[in-house]
Amino acid sequence: MKISYNWLKNYIETDEPPELISQWLTDCGLEVESFEKHQTIKGGLEGVVVGKVLTCEKHPDADKLVVTRVDIGEAEPLTIVCGAPNVKQGQKVPVATVGTTLYTDKGPFEIKKTKIRGQESCGMICAEDELGIGTSHEGIMVLHPETPVGTPAKKYFQIEDDWVFEIELTPNRIDAASHIGTARDLAAVINHINPKLKNNVNKPAVENFKTDDNSLFIPVEIKDQEACIRYSGITISEITVTDSPAWLKNRLLSIGLKPVNNIVDITNFVLHETGQPLHAFDTSKITGNKIIVKKPPKGTPFTTLDNENIKLTGNDLMICNSEKPMCMAGILGGSFSGVNDKTKNIFLESACFNPFFIRRSSKYHQIYTDASFRFERGSDPNITLYALKRAAMLIKEIAGGKISSEIVDVYPKPVENKHINFSYNNLNKLSGQIIDKDVVKNILNSLEIKIVKEKDDLLELAVPPFKVDVTRETDVVEEILRIYGYNNIEIPNKIQSAIVLSPKPDKDHLQNQISDMLSGQGLREIMNNSLTNFQHYENNRDFPSQKTVKIINPISNELNALRQTLLYDCLSTIARNINYRNTNLKLYEFGNTYKLKNVDSTNPLNKYNETEELAISITGNKENESWKSEEKITDFFDLKNIVYQIIKKLGINQSDLTCVETTGYISYSYALDYKLNDKKIATIGKVSHTLLNQFDIEQDVFYSTIDWQNIVDLHTRYKIEFEDLPKYPEVRRDLALLIDSDIPYERIEQLAFNSEKKHLVKMNLFDVYRDEKIGKNKKSYAVSFILLDKEKTMTDKQIDTIMKKLVKTYERDLGAIIR
Repeated sequence: MKISYNWLKNYIETDEPPELISQWLTDCGLEVESFEKHQTIKGGLEGVVVGKVLTCEKHPDADKLVVTRVDIGEAEPLTIVCGAPNVKQGQKVPVATVGTTLYTDKGPFEIKKTKIRGQESCGMICAEDELGIGTSHEGIMVLHPETPVGTPAKKYFQIEDDWVFEIELTPNRIDAASHIGTARDLAAVINHINPKLKNNVNKPAVENFKTDDNSLFIPVEIKDQEACIRYSGITISEITVTDSPAWLKNRLLSIGLKPVNNIVDITNFVLHETGQPLHAFDTSKITGNKIIVKKPPKGTPFTTLDNENIKLTGNDLMICNSEKPMCMAGILGGSFSGVNDKTKNIFLESACFNPFFIRRSSKYHQIYTDASFRFERGSDPNITLYALKRAAMLIKEIAGGKISSEIVDVYPKPVENKHINFSYNNLNKLSGQIIDKDVVKNILNSLEIKIVKEKDDLLELAVPPFKVDVTRETDVVEEILRIYGYNNIEIPNKIQSAIVLSPKPDKDHLQNQISDMLSGQGLREIMNNSLTNFQHYENNRDFPSQKTVKIINPISNELNALRQTLLYDCLSTIARNINYRNTNLKLYEFGNTYKLKNVDSTNPLNKYNETEELAISITGNKENESWKSEEKITDFFDLKNIVYQIIKKLGINQSDLTCVETTGYISYSYALDYKLNDKKIATIGKVSHTLLNQFDIEQDVFYSTIDWQNIVDLHTRYKIEFEDLPKYPEVRRDLALLIDSDIPYERIEQLAFNSEKKHLVKMNLFDVYRDEKIGKNKKSYAVSFILLDKEKTMTDKQIDTIMKKLVKTYERDLGAIIR
C-alpha cells in the first residue's frame, strides 16, 4: 500500500521529516518497506521556464526549421532553432534551458548548446511528450498568454515534490488501508510522544452536503441481506466528464494510479482517502430505473470493465438493473454501465459487503482490485454515507451538475460498536510492566475507541466497526502496546519458568535427531505447502479423490485441497531443481497429510485423519561430478539403506520387520512395504514413469514414505542399552545359495535369525549372480554370516553345527541348493 506524505498532511498537522514518520509508522505496526521521493513528472521540470517568442524567422538552410529569439527573463534572449509547425511570434512557451535533463518514453536526454544547420541553438521549445505532461508531439505547447516570463514550469504545471511510503499492510490492519486510517495511527503516536499537542485527524467536512432536487431518484433492493450489509447511493445529474484538475491527478499519480477522468478519479481519490470503495454507474444503463443487489443464476454471462467475458457461478453477488448484472459487487464494474465522456447522469454507490462472499468470488474469478482488497478484509459499514457525501460534493465541485436525489440507504441490520471490558491489571500482566492509566486513556481516545464507563481497574470500551480485528480484551491490549511502543517495554532482568514434564518420547527431539543424521549424510530438508492441487487425486487409485479434503474457499485453483501424500510436492521440488540444472538430489521432508474418514460423527473433526510422515527422495548421481570419482547413479538400494539407518537410529530391531513386495501402487514401478506387528511403517519404491511424465521429469526418482507417528510409537518399545565390547573374536562363514529369483534377501535374513538367535550377529549379501546356465528364473546369492559367542571362543564343531542348521533351513523353506 502506498501512502503519500503530502496527502497525509491534509489530515494531520506535522512537519516532521519523512524519515521520522517512516520510523513511527513502522513502530506502530504499519511496516514501511521503503520510502522514496516522488515527483508527478520525473525530474520535476527543473531547468524548464516560461518564455516568450520575440521573433520567429525562417532558417536560411532548412525549409522546415525556424530560428527564434526567446525571452526567458534573463539579460539576453535565447536563440533557439525549432522545427514545430505551430511556433509563432508572441507565444508563451515552455523552454528547456541548456543543462536541463528531460525524461521521455525513449529515455532521458540532456539539452546542450549546439549548432543546427549552422545556426546556434541554446535550448529547446518543448512539446507535451518531451516534458512528460502528455503524449502529443504535433507541435510545441502554447501556454496562457498572461503567464509571466521566467515562471518555472514546475510552478506553472503545479509539479509537486512528495515522499511516498510503501507500507506492508498485514491482513488484520484494514482499518489503516487509507490516508485517514494511517493518519489516525500517526496522530496517536504523536499524541503519545507529546500529549500536549492533542493532534486529531482532520477529516474533510461534509456538513454542507445538501440535495438540489429529487428529479432522478433510483430505488435500491437488497435480495441477499447476508451478502450485502449496507447499500447507499445517490444520483448526480448534468455532469461534465473531462480530465481531472492538476491537484487531483497529482494525488493519484503519487500512489501509482493513472488518472482516467474526473468522475473515476474522484471515486479512486475517496477510496484511498477514506478506505471506502465507491462505484459510479451511468444512469442511462440502469434499465428499469432500479438497483437490485442479488446473486444471478449459475452460467449468467458478464463482461467486466476490462472486457473479459466470464460466467457467473451462482454464488457471485452482483449489482443488477432489472435485466442483467452491471457490476461484480465489491470487485469490478461491467463494461457497459461505466462512466465515459458521453455520460451526463450517474448513480454513485457506497456499500458494505460481507467479506466472505467478496473473497470467494475474487479468488474464483482471479480478479483482484483495490476494492476487493478492502472488502474481503472487512470494511466499515458506518462510513458509507460519509464517503458518499464526500465524493458527491467533490463531483459537484469539479464536474458540475446537481445532486438530483435524496440519499437512498438500505441498512437492514445496523452494526453497532463492539463493547469490550478492559482491565488495567491484565494490560500490565500481558505487557510485563505498569503503564500509566492516563497514557492508556490518551491512546484509546486517539484511536477513536470510546471509554463508556470507568470503575476502579476496569473500563467498558466501545470499539468502532472499522476496527475489524479488535474483538477481545487482548486485541485492545495489542492496540495500546503498538502505539505505546514495543521498544518501550522494558526487558526483565530475571526469567521466570515452571518445571514441566514433557511426554516421552519427545517427538520434536527425535525429529531433530533424524534431521541431523540425514543432513549429515548430504540430504537437504525441504518444506512444502500442505495445500495442493485437487487434480493430483482425480482418477488416482493410490490416493482416491473421495478421501481428499477440499478447501471451501481456496486462495487459488492450484491450492484447493489438502495433500494426501508428500509425494507430489517432492516431485514438484525435483522438477523445479532439474529445470535449474540441479539434477543430483537427495531430499527429505517432515510434513502432515490429510484424509477424509468414512465415519458419521457429531464432532466434525472426527471426519478427518491427519498423519505425520517423513518423505525421502533421491535422484541423479550419488555425487556431483569430480575428477576423483566415477559417476554412479543412485538406485533403490541407496534409498533402502537410508531408511534402514533411520530404523536403526531409533533402536528398532530390523529382524522384527516383515517386508512385502507389492505391485498394487500406480505411483511406483516397484515397491516394498515394511511392517511391524501388522503396522505399515515405510514404503520404498521407484516412482513410475507415468507419474514422472506428469511432472516433466526424465530421470529415475526413488521415493520412500515413513509413517512417522507409527515409527515413534514403536521407538518407545525398544530400549537402547549399552553392551561391552566382545572379548572373543567373531567368526565369518560364507554360503552360496541357488534360489528362485522371486525370493527376497530379507527372507534369507529372517530365516537365519529365527534359526540361530544366540550366536548369529550379522549377515551381509556380497554378491548376486544371474545366468541362464544356473537355471531359468534362478539366482545365486553369496551371503556372509558373522557368528559370535560372548562367553568363549567358538570351536569348529560349534560353527559347523550352526552352519548345517542354516543350510537345512534354507533347503527346507526355500528349496535352496548350496553351491
